[in-house]
Amino acid sequence: MQVAVEISLIPIGTSVSLSPYVARVQEVLERAGLDPEMHANGTNIEGDWERVMAAVRECHEAVHAMGVVRINTTLKINTRTDREQTLSETVMRARDRLA
Repeated sequence: MQVAVEISLIPIGTSVSLSPYVARVQEVLERAGLDPEMHANGTNIEGDWERVMAAVRECHEAVHAMGVVRINTTLKINTRTDREQTLSETVMRARDRLA
């Protein structure tokens, strides 16, 4: 099953700057063969359910390996059974309606 996910991974008990952790998550997602789209409050990814969820687990493992003891992650998951739709197509359709 194809899935579109927004992930927001927040390390708990770290400094104010989260950029080292955000960068590490992006590296993990790219290494997993995904095409992450980072935005101000998280990252969008899409792909096969198992591949995406395995990458989410790898993100946790990588951030824990950086010395973070606790992580709070929010996932928004979108699936469709009628057809495959990419994240960019979803955004493009909404922008077309605004035009």
